[in-house]
This record gives sequence, structure tokens and C-alpha cells, in this order.
Amino acid sequence: MRYRQCLRWIACLTLASFTVPANAEQENPAKPLNVLFFVSDDLRPDLGCYGNTVIQSPNIDSLAKRGMVFRRAYCQQAVCSPSRSSVMTGVRPDTNKVWNLTTHFRDAMPDVVTLPQLFKNHGYVTRGLGKIYHGDLQDPPSWSPSEPAPKTNASFPIRPRFHTLVNQNAATTKPIPTTKTNRGQAFRIADDPPNSGGESELAEEAIESLQEFATQSQPFFLAVGFRKPHLPFVCPKAYWDLYDPNEIPRATNRFLPHDAPEYALVRRNEMWNYSGVPETDDFPEEYARKLKHGYYACVSYMDAQLGRVVDELDRLELADNTIIVLWGDHGWKLGEHNRWCKHSNVEDDARAPLLMSVPGMKHAGQSTDALVEFVDIYPTLADLAELPLPDVLEGTSFRSVLGAPNEPWKTAAFSQYPRTVNKQRLMGYSMRTGRYRFTRWVDVNDHSKVDAEELYDHQTDPQENQNIAGNPEHAQLIRSLRTQWEAGWQGAIPEKARR
Repeated sequence: MRYRQCLRWIACLTLASFTVPANAEQENPAKPLNVLFFVSDDLRPDLGCYGNTVIQSPNIDSLAKRGMVFRRAYCQQAVCSPSRSSVMTGVRPDTNKVWNLTTHFRDAMPDVVTLPQLFKNHGYVTRGLGKIYHGDLQDPPSWSPSEPAPKTNASFPIRPRFHTLVNQNAATTKPIPTTKTNRGQAFRIADDPPNSGGESELAEEAIESLQEFATQSQPFFLAVGFRKPHLPFVCPKAYWDLYDPNEIPRATNRFLPHDAPEYALVRRNEMWNYSGVPETDDFPEEYARKLKHGYYACVSYMDAQLGRVVDELDRLELADNTIIVLWGDHGWKLGEHNRWCKHSNVEDDARAPLLMSVPGMKHAGQSTDALVEFVDIYPTLADLAELPLPDVLEGTSFRSVLGAPNEPWKTAAFSQYPRTVNKQRLMGYSMRTGRYRFTRWVDVNDHSKVDAEELYDHQTDPQENQNIAGNPEHAQLIRSLRTQWEAGWQGAIPEKARR
């Protein structure tokens, strides 16, 4: 039996709760499921539903109660465009050839059917609002022909969204101009009402779209891409005031992983595009606390706007027939390993939140430790909507995990990140198993040329502070992990989903 046919058969057996009752009349088939597809830029799993007791994320936490939280979900590359391209095409960076912020996946795959395009091709109206794809790399075939192009910059912080900004480094309150070459400070308070600014405008567009869809019989796929909590950390003052900065914990491992290759984590990145950022790796205590305060405030700002959209879905009585998914495109360091932002293979960057709510699911409010990858989102949504899965997909539908959250699933998740070291182009391929993270840095053109290896034991070292790959006592473990690494993502497919 072909792999995808087998997977669908298994999913149908294990997830009867997602289908119409067995005694339903055949002449009254179930309506197609709508999809409300949320993505948040730079959102790490610092949320109440992931165990963070300080951050204020009531609306995402409410979504978790009506869905399932995936505690171990991993992106394919921890930077915007490669991660989003993998989700939307259902293939990995080495297949769609997107490893940077400027390459379009259609350069390598001109005829690929994207996730929303698949739904559009099967009778859905598809609409994208906010940041779905990265920057100017849009994809008109993804959206219904009558729909306007996605308003990618609806919440881009360079646009003049806020009337007055409170300069935290001065005693006065004054406007702070921003341009493409000078993005202003990395954290700023907006002296505006709570529901204002770019994220609020995006929520209003989404609400208007839902109101429009409610009057139509056609099913919809609505993608809503929040820009926050991406830098700069700018949001209305009400969200800053949710927090006592003294109660926001600092990272405890403010040092590089011991015995790791120097290039495993980059020193300077997008953070230094903003004014006032100290020219040092060791940020002063007060500055670091303000950065983290700003990040938390922006998470709460985004959470409030997401809640407005979900509330409208409920008010319009669309929720009972709508899949809701929320994912952060990758993780983000908040001082861990003495670094900020993403751009690496470490757990803080590769792991990101993923929540999914499906009408009628019997395990609503639960979480799962099943290893899943963002490349799995495409086949899962298509599977839940009973749409045919394109053969090109390199992910695995985790529909059966929704029905059996504690059953064994993938044996590993895979991420990658490129580096240029002394003019040599390397790719770090990282494999996250249930216990270990194993990364091999290889020549991009010859994977047999290994420059370095990293091994972290999450049972004894969950922060990935000590690379133990070079320890002779782990030689046998290294050999076993190399074999598993060489088998790649194909070797990690769950037994029940194999051919």
C-alpha cells in the first residue's frame, strides 16, 4: 500500500472523533472544515500553556484549552523565510532551496502547490493577511484570484503606526522617527490605546474577512500573520504595564556552550540594526531586562489581537466548523548562551510553539510530547480537511497524534542552518531525538566532509550548555546517532505511517 494511502487509512481509524457520526445521513455530508491559520513572528514557547507563569498570554492559553499543545515542535531552519517556505510548500530547505531571506521557493520549484493553494484548488477561498511569506517574497498563486495581495507589511514596525513613543533611555516623552536605515531603538513604548497599531489593524482586517466569509457558503482558509513579537519591541503602554520588570527572569546560562564550535552561534545579528544597542556581547543588566520586558509586552499585545479574531470566529458561530492552528515561525534567544535572536540550531531557536484545535477533538486541552516538525503542518491540515496529499511532501500528517497524544511518534526532528567559515560553506544539520540533540557541521557540497559535531544530552543538560560529542565515553552513542542522522528524516517516520 502506498505510504499516503496507508497514512490516511490509519488516521481515519484513530480519529473517528474528527468525522461525522457513523449514523449520519449520507445525503447530509459534513461541511468542509474551514482553516484559521495564525503565525507569529519570532514567537518562542514562553507562554502560559507552555508553563511560563510570568508571561500574560490568556488568549493563546484559551486556545490551548480548546485544542492541543505540541510541546516538542521544531522548525526546519530558524529564520523567517526558510521556515515559512518549508511550512507553505511542505518540503525542507534542501528541496525548495530556501536558506536565506531573498530566495523564492518557486525558483527551484516553479510548479509547487502551496498549502493555501491546495485548499484553493479544492474549492476554498484563500486569503492571506499580514506576514505569511517573508518580506517581498509573495506568492499570488496561493490566494484566490479575486483576493487582494496579502498585506505583508500590515504590521511592519517601520511604518508610522504609533503617535507618540516613550523613550526609555531619556526622561522625556517624544516621537522617535524611524527609517529603513535607522530603525530606532530596539524597545519602545507607544502612548496609544491597547487596540491600536499594526497588529490591531491586522486583527480588524481578519475580523472583517470572517464577517464576509460568514455570509458565504464557500469554505475558507484565512491566514493571519502577526509581526509581533519581532523586533523592535514596540507596543501600547498597557502591555508594558502588565509586567513588573523585576519579576521577569533573566536567562541563567549566559555563556556559550562549552566545547562547541565557535561558529555554532553568531555573535552579531539583526539586533544591531537598531540604535542604542550596546556594542558588546554582554549587555548591561538593565538593558537586557528592558529587552526581555519588551519581548514579553509584545507577546501580550499579539495575544490580545489574536483573541479578538478568535472571539469574532465564535460570535459568528464559525468555530464549530473551523480548524485553528497557531505556530511561531521559529524560536528566539533572550540572552541564553549570551546571545539574542535566532539564527542557529540550538533548542531555543529550533523549538517553537504549535497549537491546533479541531472541531470535535476528544483530547481538547491536552498536550503532547510527540516530536513533530513544522513541515508536518501542510499534510496534517490537508489530511484533516480530507484533501489529497501531493506526493512531493516531505512531512508526515500528525492527525493520529491528535487522537492519541501519548502514543510513540517520530523518532527525531530535523533542523539546519548554514554558515560560512573561513570561506568554507558549511551546513549544520541538527537532529533532535527524544533525549539528544546531535548536530553535524558538513561541507554543503560534500556531506562526508565533517567539520565539527555537537551532542547535548537533554536528560542531564536541557539548556545545551555542554557539548559532549568529543568525550571518549560517548563513542558508541555517537556511532549510533551518526547512523540515525544519516538515515535522515525518512528514517524518523513513525512505523504506523510507513508504507
